[in-house]
Amino acid sequence: MSENKVALITGGTRGIGKEIAIELSKNGFDIALNYRSEQDGLDDIKKEIENNGVKCELIKADVSNFDECEDMAKNAIEKLGRIDVLVNNAGITKDGLIMRMKKEDFESVIDINLIGTFNVTRNVIPYMIKQKSGRIVNLSSVVGVAGNAGQTNYSASKAGIIGFTKSLAKEVASRNILVNAIAPGFIDTDMTKVLSDSVKENINTQIPLKRMGTAKEVAKVVKFLSSEDSSYITGQVINIDGGMIM
Repeated sequence: MSENKVALITGGTRGIGKEIAIELSKNGFDIALNYRSEQDGLDDIKKEIENNGVKCELIKADVSNFDECEDMAKNAIEKLGRIDVLVNNAGITKDGLIMRMKKEDFESVIDINLIGTFNVTRNVIPYMIKQKSGRIVNLSSVVGVAGNAGQTNYSASKAGIIGFTKSLAKEVASRNILVNAIAPGFIDTDMTKVLSDSVKENINTQIPLKRMGTAKEVAKVVKFLSSEDSSYITGQVINIDGGMIM
């Protein structure tokens, strides 16, 4: 069994999640990489991570399913021996004005983003309590702080994650488990690449730094919160948004 620390990252095969996995692997973490559905390139991602001299286990699970999350945690422990860091990154959007939003679109976003965060955390936290140490980083969003028209479901889910983070931080601090959230703003990923140049320009005018962030910039903050350098930080929400929300 490896002596490396282990990070479990949900929704870790693309975008921000993938970059977090790569960044932590560069810092010596073995990686348990969660994904929900089969997709091209999974073996390539695994190989890219393992090229950093660590182990990588791909674990399929739907975070909105409690039983699958229980199996995922057990699987990670069996294959990698421990879980030191949990990054709750899995999430979806189904945007729309509330007058047109379907009930199932609201519920599915809550189920994956918020209830999924509970499901995974609930099944990982016993292992962290037993080892009396751990780091949990939850992916919120600036819209969970400030709201955004057309995203009542997403904003509600991300605001819920902030409350979840602060409450959990108080519950488990005595066990040396630190729980924090990050709130990215506009990040240059596959989701934003489809936007027109004019829309991107309009977005950039709202950001004091006049540009979108990168997935690597988000991953660097997760790396910090996963390290001993953050040993006196818990229950916090760190905005990564170029100054958009102050």
